Amino acid sequence: MAKTVVGAQIETMRSPTEPCALSISTGSRLSVSLVSASVTRRDRIGLYSFAYTKPTSRYLEDDVQINFKALAVAVAFATNSAWAAIPPGYPTDYQATVDGAKKEGKLIVYSVTDTALVRPLIKDFESLYGVKVEYNDMNTTELYNRYISENAASSVSADVLWSSAMDLQIKLVNDGLMTTYESPEAKQLPQWAQYRKQAYGTTYEPLAIVYNKRLMPAGEVPQTRADLIKLLQAKPDRFKGRVTTYDIEKSGVGFNYLTQDVRVDPQVTWNLVKAMGATGPKLQSSTGAMMERISSGENLIGYNILGSYAVIKAKKDPSIGYVYPKDYTLVASRLVTISKKAQSPNAAKLWVDYLLSRRGQTLLANQAGLFSIRGDVEGETSMAALTKQLGNSLKPVPIGAELLVYLDQSKRLEFLKQWQQSIRR
Repeated sequence: MAKTVVGAQIETMRSPTEPCALSISTGSRLSVSLVSASVTRRDRIGLYSFAYTKPTSRYLEDDVQINFKALAVAVAFATNSAWAAIPPGYPTDYQATVDGAKKEGKLIVYSVTDTALVRPLIKDFESLYGVKVEYNDMNTTELYNRYISENAASSVSADVLWSSAMDLQIKLVNDGLMTTYESPEAKQLPQWAQYRKQAYGTTYEPLAIVYNKRLMPAGEVPQTRADLIKLLQAKPDRFKGRVTTYDIEKSGVGFNYLTQDVRVDPQVTWNLVKAMGATGPKLQSSTGAMMERISSGENLIGYNILGSYAVIKAKKDPSIGYVYPKDYTLVASRLVTISKKAQSPNAAKLWVDYLLSRRGQTLLANQAGLFSIRGDVEGETSMAALTKQLGNSLKPVPIGAELLVYLDQSKRLEFLKQWQQSIRR
């Protein structure tokens, strides 16, 4: 008669960033061990390796029957219980936040990040804390306007706002609508990626020039903004109606990117806008629309497109190529904030900490492809890899009050007027 496992020893990781080990032993007859290592390859996250030790005594292997479903449950318990424990460096009363979030039971997130990209993060967060995430995906302008309207009416709205419209996020902070929260993970972020303990950068995303590899030979691809200007001016017929970029009147994030270009190099920026304007460019309000038209060949080249989306698209679509401008590469970040009127404030804090943690950042980079902002996360889509590749040409957009300059109504109108005169000639 077969015997089942009679004893189990579970050793969990001491923090969310350390490996987890689990072993099940039946004394001298059989032992099964499991090791869950911290990994960065996207095809390894969530996988475990089993080691089976063959019995060395006179007892036969079939003396012991292992219930691997039960083992899987034990593994899940071991892995997730590590997060139930308070990680090193966290406040001693953090368990109260975890307990409070479980009682709240639900978290409402307004975001501009595609739901499909962050589904692994949502599922992981929900499994860790038992908090259901209601994730609302919309464009940057809609997110801002919807939250402002709901907040004014004191109706149900977001607990957390997660947006790439950096200027609009900072405006919400300055308008007193976001709450102060000092995340225990903040010390792992660059100083420029934090603002008033109310807004935190979660990604490190370069802006790229994207082109159609089938229709543009490698030698024609511009490596700098000056190269792009020369190319458009030298071949006006080839690029007529086949250049794409943001319509900054409709896209909040596109407006912000161009104002940051002007901050770094105003002369080159306006010369480039004029060069694009002379081609009769196709203006879009989203990155996805621009890349689809580049992929189809309707457009040949696009400017100021999020590199994170370009990397993801290029892996699936051989038509997509991209370069990071060598003169300088702007780096944007998706800012996360907590509403002062959050109905689930504890769950909101957990979400912020999770996004900024090494575990969350590893998933963000290697599953979602959104470039981790932490220096201790490895992989192709990480700050470390990008810094090694581009070095001093990287120009991160500082998170601060400077982002509000062009939200001043008079300056915004003046900026838009100059853009309209240059882009729509």
